[in-house]
Amino acid sequence: MAPRLKELYTQKIAPGMREHFKYENVMEVPRLEKIVINMGVGDGPSDPRLMENAMTELAQIAGQKPCMRKARRSISSFKLRAGTNIACMVTLRGARMYEFMDRFFNVAVPRIRDFRGLSPNSFDPRGNYTIGLREQTIFPEVNIGAVTRVRGMNITFVVKNSNSLEESRELLRRLGLPFRSN
Repeated sequence: MAPRLKELYTQKIAPGMREHFKYENVMEVPRLEKIVINMGVGDGPSDPRLMENAMTELAQIAGQKPCMRKARRSISSFKLRAGTNIACMVTLRGARMYEFMDRFFNVAVPRIRDFRGLSPNSFDPRGNYTIGLREQTIFPEVNIGAVTRVRGMNITFVVKNSNSLEESRELLRRLGLPFRSN
């Protein structure tokens, strides 16, 4: 069975976007390519258990095993050596991407403290949208009693075939991303 948001995209969002932006071809319509979740662990080199905890929490959130990211360079002021594990990340595609997006928009985002909407200005020049979260405890999959340290994460929605920021913003708005009203 296809995820709810994917069916919504194919049946309503894509035809609506095609009509709104006057696309001649179906393949011109912007679509979500992938979602990248990145969680930095600043104290990872000093305590390997923190990295393991971050990996298990990210696996619970994403439903997929994360991979570790290593430092590219040594930075003496941060006491960092090249090749040490400093972060973990997950790339979601296909059905897992749509299911995560559905849970994120409808369950996790409303649990953010003092939430008034997400910034409509967090797009890069290619039309990708990045959200920075301060704590992983907004996700119901994470056991709050087992959390040793509150960590933030970055979630990037990579949009394909977007010619302008307006097209990307409209696609994410139609998918259900709650933007802040100006």
